[in-house]
Amino acid sequence: MAIMPCWRFLLDHPVDCLQRLAMMTRGIADPLASAYCRLYMVHRAQRLPECARGYLKTCINDLKVLLMRIVSATEITYGRFSGNRRLLISLMEPTIEYLVKCIFKDSSQTDIDDVLVGLGLWERQSELFGKSPCISIVLYHLLRELPIEVVSSTAVEILHLIECSDDCSFDQCLNYRLLGFRLCESMSQRNVVDVVMDKVLEVVSQYNSLDEYSKVVDPYMDIVLQNQMDNYLNVILDGIFERACNEGVTKNSLASLQSILVKLLTHFNNSDVIFALNHFIEILDVMHGSSRSIVSIHILNIATRNGCVRDPTTIQLLFEVSQVLHDGIDFSNSRNNDNQQPAHLISQFVHMVDYGSEVERHLTFLLECREAFGSISELKETLIHSSNRLAIKAMKEGKNHYSFVRSCLAFSEVTIPSIQSLFMQLNLYLETAEVALLGGLVSHSDGLIDSAIICLQNFDVVDGLQMLSNVDGIPSLTQKLCSLVVLVPGNPEQGITHISKSIVSLLNCNSWVTARVRIRVLCAIVSLSATLSQNELPYHSIHKEVIGNDHLFFGDPTYLQEFLSLSSSIIQNIFDVILQEPSQASRGTMALEACNCIASSFKLSGDILAVCSRLMETAKVCLSANDRYLLSTMKFFDRQRQLFLRQNHE
Repeated sequence: MAIMPCWRFLLDHPVDCLQRLAMMTRGIADPLASAYCRLYMVHRAQRLPECARGYLKTCINDLKVLLMRIVSATEITYGRFSGNRRLLISLMEPTIEYLVKCIFKDSSQTDIDDVLVGLGLWERQSELFGKSPCISIVLYHLLRELPIEVVSSTAVEILHLIECSDDCSFDQCLNYRLLGFRLCESMSQRNVVDVVMDKVLEVVSQYNSLDEYSKVVDPYMDIVLQNQMDNYLNVILDGIFERACNEGVTKNSLASLQSILVKLLTHFNNSDVIFALNHFIEILDVMHGSSRSIVSIHILNIATRNGCVRDPTTIQLLFEVSQVLHDGIDFSNSRNNDNQQPAHLISQFVHMVDYGSEVERHLTFLLECREAFGSISELKETLIHSSNRLAIKAMKEGKNHYSFVRSCLAFSEVTIPSIQSLFMQLNLYLETAEVALLGGLVSHSDGLIDSAIICLQNFDVVDGLQMLSNVDGIPSLTQKLCSLVVLVPGNPEQGITHISKSIVSLLNCNSWVTARVRIRVLCAIVSLSATLSQNELPYHSIHKEVIGNDHLFFGDPTYLQEFLSLSSSIIQNIFDVILQEPSQASRGTMALEACNCIASSFKLSGDILAVCSRLMETAKVCLSANDRYLLSTMKFFDRQRQLFLRQNHE
């Protein structure tokens, strides 16, 4: 055998000796040695220029005889394999697999017919028979290698062959399962499909084991769904549920159940239709572990993809699905990417729920979600956004909404502190304060703005550095806060400039705030001071109960003086920050930002003109004369200065 490729130089037809060698291996008594001897011979023979299939048929038929003796023997007495029939067969399986691959390699239809006749599976062309049953493990590998055209055209006959090949060499259910997978590769005629499904369901109805039942029906589920065979679908689901109730779901059956349910989800792609399927919910309830989590992820993915979820029954079912999925998340490992998708889907589901005009029921649902999914940070953000939307929705509906809006605001106020990110807390405090002002609830808005400022003051070094990964983080939120303060009536007890001074104090107390961020925040406060100093504010609340500062402090001389004093102090802070900046380019850019802000915010006067001129000189020293930002600011400042000089001249 070792020098077999050399025979091409010694014989005109070297393949002739293969049949003789195949016959000689029959003399080897040990079945495992005999099998691997054939494996080696076939492997070496593949290197010959031409290779007939006759010796392969002989080898496979001889292996069938050996296997028949093993499976029919009352006791195994082959050395160390005594009493372990399945181990011996499993060690012989690689030989069977390789020989079957070789015999069908590059074969024509005529060759295939000849092989099947030679192996005893064809009585005459196009007619399989079961009088001489095939060994189950051999049949399995034959089914894997047969061309799909042969499998689909003789599916009924193959079913009969599988039925007759029931021995201990291989689980019969796996042959039924493999046939199902092969039939999925090609569409058969509907009448053939009906016969196949009838026979398969007749066979599996005899199985008491859920594992065997689900393994077999799994591949045939594709055929049922493709051909819209609803009656067969109901029978399969009934069978799964019955066996799950009788013996429970074992670890072995979970994979097949997962595959079946995912196929249903993929096919129908509608949560309402899926939940209406016979026993779908009951089958899902008996599943556990990662398989159930995977199915739950598919359910939520479909439910959140198709728009808002409005049906109360569907909402409740999805809530229960989310609860089980949430319980399976390992929150101890916050960096685990596997946790992100389930958490996001649960949050997305809560976001998509819509109870319509039943806003009280919707708020109750949000409370239930906070209790059930409190470990998901993303969900808490969703809950607050949803609560604020509910409050706005109630306002739009008209009368008698104040108590409900207060409930929504209270819900948000309680939930926001539980969010880990201080940056997100600040954002949500401001959003909720806007809702409170929209509803005319000034006391709530005051409390929320105070909480936002406290949140700013609580930023530590780590959280601050995380925020600075987004350069616009602090300034944009400060600008949002300042725009909101324009609407809020001032509190004389705390001082009109209490909020502005609190923000400035925050900047001075935190070394992690960069100079660029510091300048942008100070410029936002300058703009706020200039806005509040106007005789008439640019915008007001839509509620008459919310009185603007221009009306509340009308004629109060100390009001304007306090803002002028604050502005003077902030401008000095701006100069200090700019002069302390070591980078010349950054110093010039910050000077231009401050100049634009001050010149745009205040009516130009001698003092303001002097401040802006000083900032422009700083920018000219630090930046190139061709810098576009510098040139555009110079043009703007010159225009403002000429306007001021013209007005003074007049």
